Amino acid sequence: MNYQERELDLSKSFDRITVCEAILKYSKNYEYHQINDISFLIKEIAISSTKFSNSVDLKQKSLNYLQFILFEEVISKKIWHPTYIVDYPKEISPLARSSDKSKNITERFELFIAGQEIANGFSELNDPEEQAERFHIQIEDKDLDDAKIISFDNDYIHALEYGLPPTGGCGIGIDRLIMLLTNKSNIRDVIFFPTLRSK
Repeated sequence: MNYQERELDLSKSFDRITVCEAILKYSKNYEYHQINDISFLIKEIAISSTKFSNSVDLKQKSLNYLQFILFEEVISKKIWHPTYIVDYPKEISPLARSSDKSKNITERFELFIAGQEIANGFSELNDPEEQAERFHIQIEDKDLDDAKIISFDNDYIHALEYGLPPTGGCGIGIDRLIMLLTNKSNIRDVIFFPTLRSK
């Protein structure tokens, strides 16, 4: 199919790469040793995004978190062909189960097509003690300018204490799929409720 005057092939197998692999694949400006250097990442993020240079103390963030921010700010919009991005940092995935490969990443993926996130899925964290700890970390660490208000969910922790089997899920952005199918570049053009289009 064609989307925004560019070919998009959905018939091939979708790529599956990590956040770091995506940075190296879609930008020739970075080398492996650079994206594993916290000082370098902080400088690059400050150059690439005023949002993070002023509102977040990046020096307090982990390597995995900084790699993700660089990916989100510079790389994600360059991913054209369908690609699963995996191994998201724990700091930005408070409800996702930690990976068996590393305690710093989670069993989470996002599907990108034509520079947009189309789907988001993860294995649910079902350990009540770890979930409570993550909620506390999120509350203490949140950026005051962040629109996402994070609160401690006592009811959820209480429910987890009764037991949650291994669980996973995936959310798909139907509106963004419709954008692809109708060749629209603005999400407002496909929103069903007309009263929401002008906002």
